Amino acid sequence: MKVYQTKEIRNIAIVGGAKTGKTTLAESMLLEGGVINRRGTIEDKNTVSDYREIELERQNSIYSTVLYAEFEGKKINMIDCPGFDDFVGETIAALKVADSALMVMNAQNGVEVGAEISWRNASKANIPVIFAINHLEHENSNFEETIRQMKQSFGGGVMVCQYPVNEGLGFDSIIDLLQLKMLKFDASGKAQVSDIPANLKDKADEMYAAMVEELAANDEELMEKFFENGSLSEEEISRGLKLGLINRGIFPVFCINGKQNQGVNRLMQFICNTAPSPLEAPKTKTTDGKELTFNSADPASALIFKTSIEPHLGEISFFKLYAGEITEAMDMVNAVNSSKERLSQLFAVAGKNRQKLDKVVAGDIAATIKLKNVRTNHTLNTPKNADDRVEPIVFPAPKISFAVKAKNNTDDEKLNGILGEMSKVDPTLVVEQSKELRQLILGGQGELHLNIQKWLIENINKIAIDYVAPRIPYRETITKSAKSMYRHKKQSGGSGQFGEVHMMIEPYKEGMTFQTEFPVRGSEAHELEWGGKLVFNNCIVGGAIDARFMPAIMKGIMEKIEQGPLTGSYARDIVVNVYDGKMHPVDSNEISFKLAGRNAFKDAFKNAGPKILEPIYEVEVILPEDKFGDVMTDLQGRRASIMGMDSEGNYKKIIARVPLAEMNRYSTALSSITSGRAMYSLKFAEYVQVPPDVQTALLKAYEEQEAEE
Repeated sequence: MKVYQTKEIRNIAIVGGAKTGKTTLAESMLLEGGVINRRGTIEDKNTVSDYREIELERQNSIYSTVLYAEFEGKKINMIDCPGFDDFVGETIAALKVADSALMVMNAQNGVEVGAEISWRNASKANIPVIFAINHLEHENSNFEETIRQMKQSFGGGVMVCQYPVNEGLGFDSIIDLLQLKMLKFDASGKAQVSDIPANLKDKADEMYAAMVEELAANDEELMEKFFENGSLSEEEISRGLKLGLINRGIFPVFCINGKQNQGVNRLMQFICNTAPSPLEAPKTKTTDGKELTFNSADPASALIFKTSIEPHLGEISFFKLYAGEITEAMDMVNAVNSSKERLSQLFAVAGKNRQKLDKVVAGDIAATIKLKNVRTNHTLNTPKNADDRVEPIVFPAPKISFAVKAKNNTDDEKLNGILGEMSKVDPTLVVEQSKELRQLILGGQGELHLNIQKWLIENINKIAIDYVAPRIPYRETITKSAKSMYRHKKQSGGSGQFGEVHMMIEPYKEGMTFQTEFPVRGSEAHELEWGGKLVFNNCIVGGAIDARFMPAIMKGIMEKIEQGPLTGSYARDIVVNVYDGKMHPVDSNEISFKLAGRNAFKDAFKNAGPKILEPIYEVEVILPEDKFGDVMTDLQGRRASIMGMDSEGNYKKIIARVPLAEMNRYSTALSSITSGRAMYSLKFAEYVQVPPDVQTALLKAYEEQEAEE
């Protein structure tokens, strides 16, 4: 393959809802670009893009697929993205490295959930959007209604550049307003270009005038020329289109039938001629604010935006080069962990097909294999700019979590390794071996997302697993002071065990004054890993307990704090005052005082007005206005406190604080309530005391669990 210069490269993310025909369109673009000589189909399970076993079984995209096409002296890098929001991480990564988004719409269904979500993600990425309205050959297609919905949902910048002459069964012709010509397609998808017939001319002229006026409105100079001449020249229209597209003031609309390759060649012409090259697209910065300019003369800097593991090949790292040039066998430095990496081979990738490259220039997207210590979001640089780091992709936090366990305990270690590899490929999968919950937690973007991982583990890795609701990380604390005494005594012949500890515990508060009943001879303040404090005061006088046993008492208290007396959850914010005790000259030892300290603390805790704290999360829901009442009702049923309401474009936003215990399977419930049209995010806010009835239920459940064990 020839080496394409930066100005000859176009990077496009193909986005949109499920079943809009993104993969089919990509297949036609590959045919037009000479990468394949025969189109595959979803039904025949032979497309270049969806080639993985799970995608063939489900007949829809699960992962993004990097593709390319060579067309009219340009290289178009395409990333075919999944349509379901559960796999949004793939789309977010693609939009990070794309310079434009090509959003595919289904003319039968108008603006669907997937289109709304894709629009939000493209807007957040601040990149140009080109629309391709597909499925115009179906009897239920409705182009005008689709455009009406698009303008309502995406704003007045939606600009019709083509419209169908005979949509529905037998569709084969469109009017191209940019050329002011009619395109009539034969069975192979090749277009015959002709003048617009007289009976269609009035409508075309009217729509052309509206398009030109809209173009002029996006640039003051063009507006002046429009008012002066009543129209714009072909060159001015072209300039206005490019400016409007790059500035996100114009979102051009094209017509296609991806399955029959109709309109695809013309769409690719527009991408090559008008979509921005990396030099013209909005600039990316490094983490320290330096702008990356795609200058091939600068030291090389590449962002790994995707990782894939392929059978018989291993790990493939996909990157976009933001500066400089990369050649085969080049040595680079990982800016994240300083590891040295050699790029042994470079490839242009189309699905599982790879074309060897000798050199990659700034702006291009390519892949390499078998890097030693590189993951998605890492930056590779030359030694000259070793510390530069491209602003990383911001992946969403998990929206749903399950505890996962192998059905056969002997598979537990193997399962941990598999999940680790899966999180390399998909950064929106978060795996945590929780010491606190004593569970292996798997977090993801939705129930479908996690069910796909279960299918992969069970069918590809052959390990049967179970998903269960994760335990809630409660906290335990006290509200008043209490005293206790515990004597540990054990005699079984020979030397025995003896230790007696008297203590008083009290609630800890920042800036508090400690008790004055007992003199404090020594004090230790411990910042707990899980938040809060433990203060340990030695108030022993007269040598009732030897100083060498104090660490053992502290160890016993810490054991009980790590597994609280009420529910086995972490305890916090407590002051312990050890003020008396007894020793035995022979039988006292560390284990005796550790057990005495632990049990004295447990007894005091239960008499100190104990309370359970629960984690509260801030939840932000973005939803259609017509579903506002239903979503509010559901949140209130989850013990939510509504913190605020706002508007975001055509959507409503609800900000609430909700106990984590009430958020189990919320993503599924929200999708059901809103028909998949809402999205939400959540982040930890604080710990607060649970209501009395909830505390009673938790205590009872823990007692039953203890009895069973």
